[in-house]
Parts: sequence; C-alpha cells; structure tokens
Amino acid sequence: MSTLPPGKLSSKLLAQLLGTQTLPDEVLLGPQPGEDGCAIALGNGVLVAATDPITLVGSDIGKFAVYINANDIAVMGVSPRWFLASVLLPPGTTSGDAERLFDALREALAHVGGTLVGGHTEVTSAVRQPVVVGQMLGYSPSGHFVRTGGLEVGHSVLQVGQAPVEGAAVLAGRASAEHSSPEGIDPETLAAARAAVERPGILVVEPALIAAEHGASALHDPTEGGLATGLWEMAETSGVRLDIASKKVQWFSAGCRLCEHYGLDPWGTLASGCLLVGVRPVNERALTETLQHTGYRVSVLATATPGSGVYIDGTLAPRFERDELSRLDDAPPETARSADSAPVEHGT
Repeated sequence: MSTLPPGKLSSKLLAQLLGTQTLPDEVLLGPQPGEDGCAIALGNGVLVAATDPITLVGSDIGKFAVYINANDIAVMGVSPRWFLASVLLPPGTTSGDAERLFDALREALAHVGGTLVGGHTEVTSAVRQPVVVGQMLGYSPSGHFVRTGGLEVGHSVLQVGQAPVEGAAVLAGRASAEHSSPEGIDPETLAAARAAVERPGILVVEPALIAAEHGASALHDPTEGGLATGLWEMAETSGVRLDIASKKVQWFSAGCRLCEHYGLDPWGTLASGCLLVGVRPVNERALTETLQHTGYRVSVLATATPGSGVYIDGTLAPRFERDELSRLDDAPPETARSADSAPVEHGT
C-alpha cells in the first residue's frame, strides 16, 4: 500500500473504488471519472447534481463554492438552481467572518440564479482554514442533459475561454503571500493574474448553457489537472481519439508566465474558466458564431477520430494525475493559498 499524494485520486484508483455497482433504473448517469455530475430521472424530467469542496483563506470562499459547483451543473446543460453548503470553520473564526462568508454565498447565488436551500455549519479543530463543501442541483423538465462522454467520431472539440485562469490567480496569491515580485514578472502580469477570477473569470455557466441550447454533444469543465486532463477525460469517457493542434489553444498569458516562473506546466494547471465543447459538424458554425457574438473567444481544438488517446501535434499528450499546483503543497498553507488566491477543488 502506497501513501496517496495531494490532489485528486488517480482515475485508475477512483474507477477501482467506485467499482461496478449496479445502479437503480432512475440513475441515468452515475459516478465515474471524467463526468462532472450525476443525473437522476425524476417525474418526466431529470434532476442533476454535483458537489465540490473549496478551501480558501478569506471571505471569497463562499463565492468560489458557488461558482465551481454551478459550473458543474451548467456543463450538463442545466441551469444551477438549488445549493447546499456544509461550512466547516476553524477555531478563532468570528461572527463577522461567518457573516462575510454567507454574504458572499448569497451574492454569488444571485449572480448564477441559484438559491441556498440547506446545509450544515460548524466550528471545528479538524480544519485549519475554512472549508465549504458545496452541492448544487438543477432540473431539466425535458429530461435532456449533456455528458462529458458525448463525443462521437467526426465531432469537433471547441475551447471557449482561456487556460490556466484559476491557476494564474492561485500563483498570484502565492506571490503576494510571499511578499515577493517574481524576477522577470512585470507588475502588469501580476495584476492580470490577481484579477483573473473575475477577468477573464472562472464562471462558465453562460457559455455552457448557450452551447447546450445550440446542440452541444458534450461539455466539460476542466479543473484539476488542467486542460490536458480535461481533454483526456473527454476522450476516454467518449471512447475516441483527439488530435490537438497546439496553435489553436487559447492560453492566458499571465498564467503561463507564472507557471514558467514556478516551474509548472500550464497544460496541467487548474483550468476553471475554460470550457470544452463537443459539437456535431451540422451545429459547429452556428454555435461558434453565437458564442462569439455573445463575447466569448472560441477556437476549434480537434476533431474526434476512431481510436483512443490525446495527441498534441502528433505527440501523446501528458497525463497529470495531480494538478501541477499540488507540487507546491510542501509550502505552509498560509503561503500556498492566500486571501487573494483561488480555491483548489477536488471533484470526481
């Protein structure tokens, strides 16, 4: 038995742990590596649900808990509606801290059209910094939902938004906590990275719902493990091969420069804010134009072909069982994530 490293469990171990359980008929999509949530038949429609824990020093933890979980519902083609939160607070937390956290929760929920409907709150010595375990639910009256694994041979894969946006914010927060200005990183780059959570942003609810309305065959929200892991998950759950043209990738320059400074690979760095969209040839042009007219940057990364694997310019793409940021986890928690940094989430 080996000690598990920080970060997500490997897809191989996770698949082993989930096993081959027999699901009841109403579970249309159960737990599996690469899928963003689950789907349960309810009446004539479908209930979709997702959960992710968020750790972050500062009041923004409430906002991130909502945004990250809302993304996971939206990439199933369903609007986020109901939110539950288990809030664990360390000793020393003040009533003012709790009020700010819940104010941020409510503000973020209003932004995505959701409502807080339940949860649990507790001050406990089991945590050294706030932890919010969020659960978001949505309902599809028509019964339609979108999977990560919906690609078929001939479908295109679009990238909407840049990467690594969330990773840039984390690294900028680290630099701030270290009270350092990394040599070779100009102030404008650091400023752009610090503002990345809002500009260009980590929320993909709107483009995901637009894509679903315009015939997306697959949607995925790449988070831990970065863009490369998101592409691997999309290819493996769909049973296809993806050949990526590197020149088509939309990179967030501030994130890439900070990754270079810390010796990290941007392909494997937190990618919230980037959306992967599978689309049939008949729908590709209309969907691309609609997203662009709405203000989103779109590029065609690949076309699904028979086979397996992900290739970048003909070379097998790297696999990141751990997010690149986890390699910095040997630093003290207060320097690894500051009040200015984004969360690291751990989902299926």
